[in-house]
Amino acid sequence: MTFLQIAFYVFSLVLVFAATMVITMRNPVKSALFLVLAFFSAACVWLTLEAEFLAIVLVLVYVGAVMVLFLFVVMMLDINLARLRAGFTDYLPVGGLVALLMVVELIFILNGDSFNSQHLPSPAAHGLDYSNTRELGSVLYTFYVYPFEIAAVILLVAIIAAIALTLRKRPDTKYINPHDQVSVRREDRVRLVKLSSEGSSERRPTEDQSS
Repeated sequence: MTFLQIAFYVFSLVLVFAATMVITMRNPVKSALFLVLAFFSAACVWLTLEAEFLAIVLVLVYVGAVMVLFLFVVMMLDINLARLRAGFTDYLPVGGLVALLMVVELIFILNGDSFNSQHLPSPAAHGLDYSNTRELGSVLYTFYVYPFEIAAVILLVAIIAAIALTLRKRPDTKYINPHDQVSVRREDRVRLVKLSSEGSSERRPTEDQSS
């Protein structure tokens, strides 16, 4: 067994352990930290499979952005842990049944003829100048360029629809018109009023009395 295979099994065991701790921990902050460990272990597994781009994206997007935001929200909110874990035992049999079915399906598929090691060709060894990111980009922008553009258009439509839904006028919320804010003038907001000073008003009775 080579060092790469040993690293693959070690990272896989850490990934399974972290995923188990995510669903069994009672503290949501600790569950989120174990989820970060699970993502990082999955990235290490992908590195052993020469999927550097997926590993980097997983670390940057999920570990570096999504989980940090999730931890910030969890730590800022006052979460009732007893109420959060109240229905855990009720859904445990259904969750265990679904997990068991998934394991049985994976074993059934992996033991089939299509996944037999005798029929699968051995993976080609790549040199030091091999770049998984370059290969993925060349395939994505040549053979799958039209599906990629269609997916980009769908995401653009979803972003525009989300912005349009947030900018709609609703009677129960306050709405500010940016055009009115930009076109405001000084005369509309500020009014100069001349008032007599307090010293002059207090000094007049004394002058009248002295006279």
